[in-house]
Amino acid sequence: MPRFQSSYINLSYEIAGEGPTILCVHGFASSGKVNWIDTGWVETLVEAGYRAVTLDNRGHGLSDKPHDPEAYYPAQMADDAIALLDHLNVSRAAVLGYSMGARIAAFMAFAHPERVAAAIFGGMGMNLINGLTDGNDIIAGLRAPDLASLTHPTARQFRIFADHTGSDREALAACMETSRQPMARADVRRIAVPVLVAVGEEDAMAGPPAPLAELLPQGEAFVIPRRDHMRATGDKAFKAAALAFLAQHFPISAES
Repeated sequence: MPRFQSSYINLSYEIAGEGPTILCVHGFASSGKVNWIDTGWVETLVEAGYRAVTLDNRGHGLSDKPHDPEAYYPAQMADDAIALLDHLNVSRAAVLGYSMGARIAAFMAFAHPERVAAAIFGGMGMNLINGLTDGNDIIAGLRAPDLASLTHPTARQFRIFADHTGSDREALAACMETSRQPMARADVRRIAVPVLVAVGEEDAMAGPPAPLAELLPQGEAFVIPRRDHMRATGDKAFKAAALAFLAQHFPISAES
């Protein structure tokens, strides 16, 4: 995988297809491959005529994995994503984020609206503002000596996922400490770009999508039927809604 540097961090990315750029930003404990390639998202976007760029966030995938929590604030990871656009000479892109990646996309759209044509917040509703209540349990689960000692369901879920992806669990624990920083309600109201807020019908982690969409000046809400937080990622209905949103706000004729 090609790499670039943002601040002192070396980050990995992949590119597929040609056309207007969709920057895909994955969720916590995942990677560009797991979140976007393995779920069919990259194939879907390329077939629709877009160029899909997948980024391994710091602490994840093949990117550097610092163990310092101070390295993982969402604004810093948003700057990583902008640095990738700079590296690729992309002046303006749509951003597709899931869960933590949606939080990063929100900070991108707030701080750099001229670079974000449109954004999709997958797996992130009102908890963008309210924060993640299970964060400390997830941290404890990542640092636990083994899975057998864990009883908290969300902590077990993320520990299993982290072990499955071969992640650096200490880096993930550091990331969880600071990457879940909420966005101020007033800042959400100032995100001027079109945003699709897509959350699974059974997602207990994201918070409801409609109230967040109502706060956004150009927000739209979409409920992914019969899906929880983990199973919504590659859902066909989610992909269809995203493509329809992109066709309206970032069509194939858009400059990239």
